[in-house]
Amino acid sequence: MIPAKFDYARPSSVDEAVQALANGGDDPKVIAGGQSFIPVLRLRLAAPSTVVDIGAIDELKQVSDEGDKIKIGSMVTHAEVLENDLITQNVPLLREITETVADRQVRHRGTLGGALAHADPAGDLGSAAVALDAEFEIAGADGRRTVPASDFFQDYLTTAIGEGEVLVSVSFPKSGDWKCHYQKFNRMAQAWATVGVAVALKVDGDTVTEARVGLTNMGPVPVRASGVESALAGQPATAESFAAAAEHADEGTSPTDDLSAKADYRKHLAKVLTRRALEGALKGRADHGDK
Repeated sequence: MIPAKFDYARPSSVDEAVQALANGGDDPKVIAGGQSFIPVLRLRLAAPSTVVDIGAIDELKQVSDEGDKIKIGSMVTHAEVLENDLITQNVPLLREITETVADRQVRHRGTLGGALAHADPAGDLGSAAVALDAEFEIAGADGRRTVPASDFFQDYLTTAIGEGEVLVSVSFPKSGDWKCHYQKFNRMAQAWATVGVAVALKVDGDTVTEARVGLTNMGPVPVRASGVESALAGQPATAESFAAAAEHADEGTSPTDDLSAKADYRKHLAKVLTRRALEGALKGRADHGDK
C-alpha cells in the first residue's frame, strides 16, 4: 500500500527536532532507522501529519565514556554497536544481544534508540536495558529529563516518551567484568524472539555476588526476573544453583498466547532458557539460541 500524505522535516539538532514536532500538526511522528515505522506507514496503521527525520542530528550518533557508564546516542545503528570498542569492552551483554537482532541489512539501518522506542515486547534489546538498569535521556519543550529503564517501558508499544519528545540517548552502566550471555528461542532465523533471557553475573571466586536477569516477550514490557536474581545472590556458581534459580523465571510474568506459542509454553521456555543463559554466562559460550 501507499502511505497517507504527510509533511516531512529533517532537523539538524535536537532542539530543531523538538520544534518540528511542536509545529507538526495533530499527529507528528519521529523516524529513526525506519525498520519498524516504514512498514507501519505502508500499511496505513499510522497516518502522521508530519514525519520528523532525526537522521541528520550528529549528537544522536555519538558513543561516549561518561565515567561509570557508556552513553549511546539514539541514532547509533545496531551495526555500529557491534563495531564500537567502548561498547564491546564495557557493555558486553548489549553487544551480544545486538548480534542476534534480525539480519545484517536490518542491523545496518535499524538503530538502538529506534528499537527501544518502538518497544515491541518481542524485541531483544529491552531485556538488556532492564537487566542493566539503563537510563534514557529524553528531550522535549521543557528541556531534558532522564528516565530509568524500569519506568521507560510502560505497556505494549508504549514508552515514557511523550508527545513532542525525542529520545536522545541511552546510558548503560559499565559491566565489562561481569559474565554475560543472551539465550533466545525463535521459530526461524531472524525472527522475533518467542522468549529471550539476558543474564549478567558478578562472580567472586565460585560465588555469585550479584545477578541481573531480563526477560524478552514474557509480558507487554521487558521483565526483570527478580526471583531468579534473589535466588542466585550468594549462591555457588554451579549447575545445581542455576537450575534451582531458573525455576523462578516465570514469577511476575504475564506472557500471551499467539501464533508462536501459548503462555504456558513461554513460561516453560523462560525456565529452560534462563538455566542455559546462566550456564552460558559462566562458560563464556557464544551460542545465542535454539531453533
